[in-house]
Amino acid sequence: MTEEDAKDWLAARVSRETLERLKIYHGLLLKWQRTVNLVAPASLDYAWERHFVDSAQLFSMLPEGATRWLDLGSGGGFPGLVIVAMGAENEPNIEVTLVESDIRKCGFLREVARAMGVRVHILSRRIGDIPQQSADVISARALSGLSALIEHAKPHLTTNTRLLFPKGGAWREEVETLPAHWQMICDPVPSVTHPDAVILKFDVSQLKDEA
Repeated sequence: MTEEDAKDWLAARVSRETLERLKIYHGLLLKWQRTVNLVAPASLDYAWERHFVDSAQLFSMLPEGATRWLDLGSGGGFPGLVIVAMGAENEPNIEVTLVESDIRKCGFLREVARAMGVRVHILSRRIGDIPQQSADVISARALSGLSALIEHAKPHLTTNTRLLFPKGGAWREEVETLPAHWQMICDPVPSVTHPDAVILKFDVSQLKDEA
């Protein structure tokens, strides 16, 4: 997927207003990256594919009736802030909470949200220090290994929580490190950005053993 392909992919799935919000986000990402390491520098030339589309594809996995989305280790806002931008029109009842311990990155997240004209909750704390969230969806991207992600998520699960973790080509090896009852509910959804990448989807409602 080229950068033009990525923009076309988004334009076919979001409104003109949402696309304008994402363009504002992209511009601020380029500006702030000069002083704050928000994303891998080498990925900036491919930001629409590597970050925006890679994040936006998670929006279609929002369960019906979900209202609380928790994004762990938000960093430069991917995928959480993209979900906020898309939900502003399509899912106005959804509340998105971003968790990021770096104060400078939190400043960036707040500035992007202000510029896009969207509402978001930002917790400037370490993941282990945040209060219980009872989230309908929990996401994390480029944060840690799969086993650690699930441990981070556990305090915030309900019986119907959905976990969404984008992963690269080594995802099978990561899944094999999980207990059997977690492996059994792992649903690898092919990513639109790379043939080897997936979004690992876990529906906690399917767990047969203690989470």
